[in-house]
Amino acid sequence: MKPPHTNAVDPAAVDQNQRCGLVAIVGKPNVGKSTLLNALVGQKISITSRKAQTTRHRITGMRTVKDASGGGSQFVFVDTPGFQTIHTTALNKSLNKTVLGAVGDVDLVIFVVEAGSFTPADARVLKLLKPSVPVILLANKLDTVKERTQLPAWLQEMQTKYAFAELMPLSAKNSKDAQRLLNVCEKYLPAQAWWYGEDELTDRSEKFLASEIVREKLFRLTGDELPYTSTVVIEKFAEEPGKTVARMVRIAATIVVERDGHKAMVIGDKGERLKRIGTEARMELEKLLDAKVFIELWVKVRSGWADDEARVKSFGYE
Repeated sequence: MKPPHTNAVDPAAVDQNQRCGLVAIVGKPNVGKSTLLNALVGQKISITSRKAQTTRHRITGMRTVKDASGGGSQFVFVDTPGFQTIHTTALNKSLNKTVLGAVGDVDLVIFVVEAGSFTPADARVLKLLKPSVPVILLANKLDTVKERTQLPAWLQEMQTKYAFAELMPLSAKNSKDAQRLLNVCEKYLPAQAWWYGEDELTDRSEKFLASEIVREKLFRLTGDELPYTSTVVIEKFAEEPGKTVARMVRIAATIVVERDGHKAMVIGDKGERLKRIGTEARMELEKLLDAKVFIELWVKVRSGWADDEARVKSFGYE
């Protein structure tokens, strides 16, 4: 069950008072899974936007909480794409395969829904879960609920749909709520050595994080105009010696869209939108990578790529 990792901790070198386990975060698109992951890890490692299907990969985030004795708990959270039931493109089949893989071998599942709501899409995700794995029902976006007096009855009704181990209404944007969730999750972690170093936050490479940050800015700055099938491919990610800075990274990325009209939309009037996407991505990456970043962006049309299984794989999807 231990994930492959080159920097994994040597079991012989750790305190025996340690707990460690895999926790999958699942739910339909756009219920706040990535926001929750970032809150639990304590740093942004998964991109967020209002557009459904923003998360497309299995993203692992780690949070290690040490105690005074040198032991403690290491949470290995797995953020998954929202399970898609409407579209059947090669891309969506890949995303659903990622979800199924994530829930297959974990110690705990956090099933995220919007507080006070349970839709047919939520029900379809719930059917994927294994009765042998404990499930926390996380009723997210509590801050948006107007009639909180109705929540107890709704929670009672939810308990009739599945034998949830815990019922937790909260807001993923509230740091105290995130800490409360960590405390609840801790008791479900097996007693075993940590899998990662205590300062590690994700198993994803800097190159991957760069593509995700560019894609986030792309979606945020185009709103609902741009189809979610647009993607970003990193052509170059190179660290170069800096004359005046300790670290310098040069990135070249291609934004892939399906139509010429989408290309014009991304570029914007006189290239202003593309320039803004690059500027906002660069500013965030400089903080994330602790480096001076130079980024170049191009936009290419690849019609029908999301229906092409070979091209979906070539763009980095499983």
